[in-house]
Order: sequence, then structure tokens, then C-alpha cells
Amino acid sequence: MKIGEVLISAEEIDAKLAEMGAAITEDYRGKDLILIGILKGAFVVMADLARHIDLPVEVDFMAISSYGSATKSSGVVRILKDLDQEIEGRHVLIVEDIVDTGLTIQYLLKNLWVRKPASLSLAALLVKDGIDRPPLDVKYEGFRIPPKFVIGYGLDFNGKYRNLPYIAVVEDEE
Repeated sequence: MKIGEVLISAEEIDAKLAEMGAAITEDYRGKDLILIGILKGAFVVMADLARHIDLPVEVDFMAISSYGSATKSSGVVRILKDLDQEIEGRHVLIVEDIVDTGLTIQYLLKNLWVRKPASLSLAALLVKDGIDRPPLDVKYEGFRIPPKFVIGYGLDFNGKYRNLPYIAVVEDEE
């Protein structure tokens, strides 16, 4: 595996998360907000985004599998770790690292709506362009990227490279 072009620098990511955090702060002022991070990829995004939200927020995590060891979503979704707390009547913001095919997040949204939150919205650092996906409302969107396999800032290749402070293209997948 070879790291290719850096698509988004650490500085650009931080500036975008600050912008997203300010918008979230305005929209949820006075509301009971819980951030739900989707493991493993969103842990970096969620930690940094939460520090840019100037409100008392709670955090929880879900682990969902749809990729296995592949570089494209299989569309088969399994919940590996569910929420530790109830979300009924609460304002829920799902934090994702990347929206790719949208199949996983569509499944997750349906699963969480059944639990009767006061509101349910989505924040994603990255949204891939040029992908045929179900309609999704990404309320807080970071960057649109080309339909390439990327790593860094929580995104991995075979479990590695999540710790890169930037987003880069994978040159080859061997």
C-alpha cells in the first residue's frame, strides 16, 4: 500500500471542524445533545469536533460493520456495539468520518429513528462525490472528495493509517 496525494491537510480539517462545531453550537443551544460516533473511523473526527462544540454534550459510540476487509461497502450491515444509553426524547447527532455508498448510514438512521429521539441529524467530515447513493441529509458536511479510497484522520486501510493527521489517497491497494 502506498500513500498518495494528500487531499486535505490537518490545518484544513481543523478549520472545517471549527466551522462545523460553531454551527452545531448555534443549532443545539439549550437542547439535550448526544453525539454518537460510528467506530472505528469516526473516533478521531468526533473527539476533535466535540472540542469545537461550545455546549455540554454527551457522547456514545456504535460499532457497525459493512466493509469487512474490503475497500468498498458490502451493503450487509451488522451492529457490533450498540449504544450504552437511551436516546428517546434526546437530540441525536451521528458523527461519521465518511459517507460513501450511504447504505450503512441509511440502515443506522432507520435503526435509531425507531428509538424515538427528539431529533436525529448527521455530521460527516467527508462525503464522496460521484457515488450513486440513497438520498441522505448530511446536515453538517465537511468536505466533498472524489470517489477514491482514502486514509488518515480515522480512516484506515486494513486497520492501519487511522493516526495520520491528514486525508490522503491510497495509490494502490496491494
